[in-house]
Amino acid sequence: QVELMESGGGLVQPGGSLRLSCTASGSIFRRYFMSWYRQAPGKERELVASIDSGGRTNYADSVKGRFTISRDNAKNTVYLQLNSLKPEDTAVYYCNAQILSLTYWGQGTQVTASS
Repeated sequence: QVELMESGGGLVQPGGSLRLSCTASGSIFRRYFMSWYRQAPGKERELVASIDSGGRTNYADSVKGRFTISRDNAKNTVYLQLNSLKPEDTAVYYCNAQILSLTYWGQGTQVTASS
């Protein structure tokens, strides 16, 4: 069982920035495929960004150039830097870990970009 704990959400004005963190349990974090998803009210959950064990990243077109995913294996933590936030980025952001055929989710953290 892998436990994921997210933090860093909040309310910011459009154009602002936030950094989300997700800390995972377990001793083989470096092998996890890590992702951030988000779900806005009335919409399906969507992939925002992912990073594999080698540090290769992938982004949704809607966040390319604004969001950055990174990982610190020594701290069992994956980050999502959110810059130039737009109102349409408002959602609950979820951390996701995949190892072999198993998938784990965090509890989510709310991000709101509003004036």
